[in-house]
Amino acid sequence: MTTGERTTRSPLLFAALGVLVVVALSAVVRWVSTAVPEASEGTGWEGVGAAVEFPVYAILLGLLGNAALTAIGWRDRLAGGFRTEFFIKTGLVLLGASINLAVIVGAAGPAIVQSVVLISVVFGFSWWLGGRLGLDDKLRALLSAAVAICGVSAAIAAAGAVQAKREQLAYSASLVIVFALPSIFLLPLAATALGLDPRVTGAWIGGNIDTTAAVTAAGTVAGEEALKIATIVKVTQNALLGVVAVGLTAYFALKVERTSPSVSAGRQLWDRFPKFVLGFLATSVIATVYLSTVSAASGKAAIGVVNDLRTWFLILAFVSIGLEFRPGALRQAGWRPVGVFAASTAVNVVAALGLAVALF
Repeated sequence: MTTGERTTRSPLLFAALGVLVVVALSAVVRWVSTAVPEASEGTGWEGVGAAVEFPVYAILLGLLGNAALTAIGWRDRLAGGFRTEFFIKTGLVLLGASINLAVIVGAAGPAIVQSVVLISVVFGFSWWLGGRLGLDDKLRALLSAAVAICGVSAAIAAAGAVQAKREQLAYSASLVIVFALPSIFLLPLAATALGLDPRVTGAWIGGNIDTTAAVTAAGTVAGEEALKIATIVKVTQNALLGVVAVGLTAYFALKVERTSPSVSAGRQLWDRFPKFVLGFLATSVIATVYLSTVSAASGKAAIGVVNDLRTWFLILAFVSIGLEFRPGALRQAGWRPVGVFAASTAVNVVAALGLAVALF
């Protein structure tokens, strides 16, 4: 073998080894994310065990792998296999299968109104406050999308739309989980203390808690009717993910990072537009049509397979984020992102309650 052939093959070999590292860590994450809820079932930690989602485990294991590979001098060699962007985009395209547009249009009139108003109010407040505190535009876009729409998935979509740093995505995802966990217990308790109707309780939970797993856990605590409404509200918010991604793309392409006056606005918008959003919308349409042609049991089984595949890709993505993570950008951000997220969450709690009472 010539020197040139060895030079060409070595990067491919290391990239393949990097992919194997990501897959191996992801398999551990998948096992842990299943084993923890099962082990905590029937204990006082059952709600927490069920609500801590795979991004937490994936980032933590990715960080441990990062430290180990850095210590032996292999992290940079294997970095070609940490395909974060590919994994994220594939996972988000598959996310579209969980959006049944027929259900949203047919049964979620008040949920649509609540989602549009709530996203506008909370996103606008978070964006404004982040600007006042001097946050980087990309980080405040991620934080605003996460707190206003659907947590980790929204942060991922926003990251693709504004081309954010991986450290910023990891930070935003971590904040989502940290703030969602207490809500599982606090919102049902508060709803009981306030004497809220189950439908209002469900709309409040679905409109306020940022992760689907946490919404399900809190809705289960609140009761069957509350869980049903909470699920509809959350799915409706998820469906608006593409709209917000398009808006962020346009804003950053035409105002924040416009590259050249000689290039048309339409061209710059298309060049920056996250094409995976089209895949997300197409998958939603395909899933909706498919579900209308098969039995409920067959449809649920098929969508379950797609959702499982989506989870795998997102686990691969967050493990890769942990492996690529460099803490410098987060040290510079300091306390301000936490303050923005906390204040926006408070606004979300109040606004979601008001809308839930008015609409449900």
